[in-house]
Amino acid sequence: MIIFYILIFILGLAMGSFLNVVIFRLENREKIVNDRSKCLRCNHILAWYDLIPVFSFIFLKGRCRYCGKKISWQYPIVELITGTLFVIIFNFSAQGGPASGWQFLLSILSLLFWFYIVSSLIVIFAYDLKHYIIPDKIIYPAIVVTFIYKLFEILNFGHLNLFRIWNLPAQGWSALGGEIGNLITVFNPFIAAILAGAFFLSIVLLTRGRGMGGGDVKLGFLMGLILGWPLVLIALFLSFIIGSVAGIFLILVGNKTMKSMIPFGPFLVLGTFIALFWGEGIIEWYLNIII
Repeated sequence: MIIFYILIFILGLAMGSFLNVVIFRLENREKIVNDRSKCLRCNHILAWYDLIPVFSFIFLKGRCRYCGKKISWQYPIVELITGTLFVIIFNFSAQGGPASGWQFLLSILSLLFWFYIVSSLIVIFAYDLKHYIIPDKIIYPAIVVTFIYKLFEILNFGHLNLFRIWNLPAQGWSALGGEIGNLITVFNPFIAAILAGAFFLSIVLLTRGRGMGGGDVKLGFLMGLILGWPLVLIALFLSFIIGSVAGIFLILVGNKTMKSMIPFGPFLVLGTFIALFWGEGIIEWYLNIII
């Protein structure tokens, strides 16, 4: 089994290398594909042995082979984080045990979806951290893909039976109440997305764009789709806590002032990852404390 984890980690490293290309080329408004990789300082075309994730950075001692200028630490950091998150995603998916036939295809589809979502969130994290903006070219496709995936989950697993709902009036109010509860459960991610998006939109309107930006509204909507309720609440709570601690720390060390702008997207992404992987454990731990 260990060989699969190694292969997934290598896949994550390779994807992380590609995500670095996406981040830098979005910044420079260059074509993401169909163009050779080059040094950002001297524009020299890089050879294949200059592009081996992490190892090329170590071998070159963090400097370009051709001009000697420093290579950004973003490259190995993004690659290692992507590889690690891919392994975590794979480990969660493998806990269900081996599957066969149609279920195997569904598990592969689910794995690819989560790899895509993780990759999108990593790009959003790095790009917003650098440029204080969440790129529409990343957030909109992620919302569309997640929306379609959640619909597919509902239809595939038979959570929605329109014929049963249509015949509810003849079954009485108790059946109607139960079915409404079932519908709320079925459409949980979509309801959570609307609530999270509306929450950030209200902040944008109340602060006239000074407290939050439109990108945070879109990211909140995506978080709701990904996590559903109540995990999105955990993610939002953690995001504000981590963001507050980080802001205070940056002010204390002199990197920021009370009037400085701090991108909130990276903290939302961190909160999403924590809630996605350990949110249920956090909820269980909290309930054990208060009960």
